[in-house]
Amino acid sequence: MTLTTPEELDSAVRVDVEPAFRVEESAPDEQRFVFSYTVTVHNHSGRSVQLLARYWKITQGSGKVQEVRGKGVVGQQPLIGPGQTFRYTSRAILDGPVGVMEGAYTCVDTASQRPFEVAIPPFRLAGPNQVH
Repeated sequence: MTLTTPEELDSAVRVDVEPAFRVEESAPDEQRFVFSYTVTVHNHSGRSVQLLARYWKITQGSGKVQEVRGKGVVGQQPLIGPGQTFRYTSRAILDGPVGVMEGAYTCVDTASQRPFEVAIPPFRLAGPNQVH
């Protein structure tokens, strides 16, 4: 399959996220709730893509919203070949036991140098004994 437009690449690059509560790093009495999240970026296209930047919107249960932007992920700007995946784990610290994260990656088609966005659908962060 040859994809040439950013829209086609956007639909061929998918993101899965697996969040987890980090009880050993959290301190509920101090309003510190630590979550890890493992992200897998799947490149289902026939082109190599490079993940250049990230955007996260973190909405805490209290309603507080934090936005995070930066180059790459975990200190890398990975090149993901056709049919390949890239996986990493990061973390977020909230002031309460629940929250929601969503965002986007800015990627580039390495052949055409055209940038495109890959949406990261919302996912829930929930500590123990929280309704999912």
